[in-house]
Amino acid sequence: MSSVALTNIATLVTNSPELGEGPLGLSQGKTLVLEDGKVAALSDRTPEGVDEVIDCAGKTVIPGFVDSHTHLVFAGDRSAEFAARSRGEKYSAGGIKTTVAATRAASNSQLTINAQTLLDEALSQGTTTVEIKTGYGLTLHDELRSLDIASAFTDETTLLAAHVIPEEYVNNPDGYVDLIIKEIIPASSAKWIDVFCDAGAFSPEQTRAILLAGKGAGMLPRIHANQLSRTTAVALAIELGAASADHLSASSDADIEALAASTTVATLLPGAEFSTQHEGKLGRRFLDAHAQVAIATDCNPGSSFTTSMPFCIAAAVSLLGFTVEEAVHAATSGGAAALRRSDIGNLAIGSRADIAILKSPSYIHLAYRPGAALVETTLKAGRKVKTWQK
Repeated sequence: MSSVALTNIATLVTNSPELGEGPLGLSQGKTLVLEDGKVAALSDRTPEGVDEVIDCAGKTVIPGFVDSHTHLVFAGDRSAEFAARSRGEKYSAGGIKTTVAATRAASNSQLTINAQTLLDEALSQGTTTVEIKTGYGLTLHDELRSLDIASAFTDETTLLAAHVIPEEYVNNPDGYVDLIIKEIIPASSAKWIDVFCDAGAFSPEQTRAILLAGKGAGMLPRIHANQLSRTTAVALAIELGAASADHLSASSDADIEALAASTTVATLLPGAEFSTQHEGKLGRRFLDAHAQVAIATDCNPGSSFTTSMPFCIAAAVSLLGFTVEEAVHAATSGGAAALRRSDIGNLAIGSRADIAILKSPSYIHLAYRPGAALVETTLKAGRKVKTWQK
């Protein structure tokens, strides 16, 4: 049995009200004891006989970030598209096809190296759990190899073959839906099934058929909803018991109220709102309705090319109307809820010891100092790590 004690913690965020004050479960001056990769105790002193002592020297300790929405298996660059938006062009789903071409042409090694590089970036900024989607292959072969690559890095894998209609099916979109349902889904080992239900992507009817097929194959549903236009995607997500409805930029008050009354988590993506120049305090609407909210990076080459959950916290506060406390909770416990996990995103007794040690005396610095390298050390299952490992 291995044990670690984190001492001299200025502020400890546990997300467990039983261990501290408020919804973040805050405590000061405590020692956090870890055993065999899990949180074992919160103590007033350092216990004798621990294998390792980490002196936090007046720094902040928080749960590792849970990034519940990423697209990390891809190749190519779309910086020109970003520059075009800076000149006033609007974001559309069409740019995805550029990445599809580059991804299909890339080798497995190239895709793996790119994903590893992005995951190491995320790890250095305190992310300890990621969900990874496919969606840039859009053939049976390329979706399955994307899934294999994602599976090497996380158990939270998502089949997003229904990202856009590929060029070869542009005149036969229902033929592509049939390919997904009859060939790709039966061959998939993903945990999750996802569909981009929006203008320029998949209709609600196509979305329903794909999600039901995925559920029938043992996958759990989640959905891209209302990013570019309002559809019936939110109602569909709730009806099918989706763990998460993501983006939600064009959602109505009725959509928000329905989500608040459901078990489906509203996952907001501040990096995408930043990149596509969305206006308005989107997050405040969900929070005031008491919906369960997560924030995630949506890391992808087109609309949110960031691996930084601290940046997304800052953007959630400045752009989407979150308080700092709400943003930190959404980036940790909220992300865990979007993956239907209770063992991560918190530092309650018995939870997995996934931890970020900040270089600051307070978690508030995550929004107060945007762009600063605030994470000093990241621990996964109680061990210091510098490169991503599953």
